[in-house]
Amino acid sequence: MRDTRIKLGMNYRLIPDALRPIAEKIEAQQRISESEALALYHSTDLNALGLMASEVRRRKNGEFASYIINRYINYSNICVLSCQFCAFAAKKRDAHAFERSIEDIISTVRDALSLGITEVHMVGGLHPTLKANWYLELLRGLRALDPELHIKAFTAIEIRHLAQRIFKRPIRETIEILRDAGLCSFTGGGAEIFDPQVRDEICRGKESAEEWLDVHRIWHQMGGRSTCTMLYGHIETLEQRVDHLRQLRELQDETGGFTGFVPFAFQPQTTILAHLKPATAVEQLRNLAVCRIFLDNIDHLTAYWVSMGLPLAQVSLAYGVDDLHGTIMEEKIFHMAGAKTPQEQTVAMLEHVIREAGRIPVQRDSYYRPIRRERGKADDIERELVCA
Repeated sequence: MRDTRIKLGMNYRLIPDALRPIAEKIEAQQRISESEALALYHSTDLNALGLMASEVRRRKNGEFASYIINRYINYSNICVLSCQFCAFAAKKRDAHAFERSIEDIISTVRDALSLGITEVHMVGGLHPTLKANWYLELLRGLRALDPELHIKAFTAIEIRHLAQRIFKRPIRETIEILRDAGLCSFTGGGAEIFDPQVRDEICRGKESAEEWLDVHRIWHQMGGRSTCTMLYGHIETLEQRVDHLRQLRELQDETGGFTGFVPFAFQPQTTILAHLKPATAVEQLRNLAVCRIFLDNIDHLTAYWVSMGLPLAQVSLAYGVDDLHGTIMEEKIFHMAGAKTPQEQTVAMLEHVIREAGRIPVQRDSYYRPIRRERGKADDIERELVCA
């Protein structure tokens, strides 16, 4: 009898004995526990982790790897918070403070539309004085540029700020107003690490995990979709990472509203936490693999090349990743923290690194649905999957 495990890519000769029970659960499409996730985090066998994560990725997404043509907009970095991990936020009188006008933002997005973007991704600080009408005029102005443009904007932290301090309305009602003005989906930022002790040390005063999760829960209950994130590689323990993933998995079990997961490696260079060592390449790949295996109910895993660099993001395609995010065009938050990566990537470069890794490039929309993909090889693989 033919060994179907080899056919599926799980060559057990390359899995150490200690990890084989977990590999068998993955093959059987069974959920792994928190203790098993910790065991994976403690493993030094990176190749074995890649094999197991790739099995999950292959089952969910085949051999395709996606990207989106998008444009980042950071509308302002003025913020009422002073998070220790953040080099982006500023007070109004700080030299690096900025606040873009509605006209400037709309002009920037209009120019980007001519380059083929399908999404504008917009976040900022918790601005203390911008009025409710400013946000509504901005959303309406962007919507007027192109009704098909997907406006992905605001973190759960921003939404709570807008509801409580700017609109002074309940969260659900605030979201309804923003959606009527043009908002299409939320971003996943602001989650950091959910553990309250970690939050107290790196982002004191920021909303709790329960408050972050509740904003996404409300949005999902309203039929909306969003991404989710984790900022790792600072003061958190592995147990706290797993607990963060557990809470995301539980909310996804409840709502099914998360389209993808985007873990960020912390950039310490220009922050108060500059004494910390950045996450190594091995740690980043291990983290991606564990996340792919543990988050069995979230279909897509994104490698954020802005924080990890495109070469390592390319390698991560062998560790459970099926998405390389997007063209970005301008990113400030990670670069103000010390990231040395480019400000943008071209479609040609994203497709090149995907092909070089042996995967099939797919342009996607904001919900990870394919817009355009290469034919030929894609057709062959789809036929193989159907025959199997």
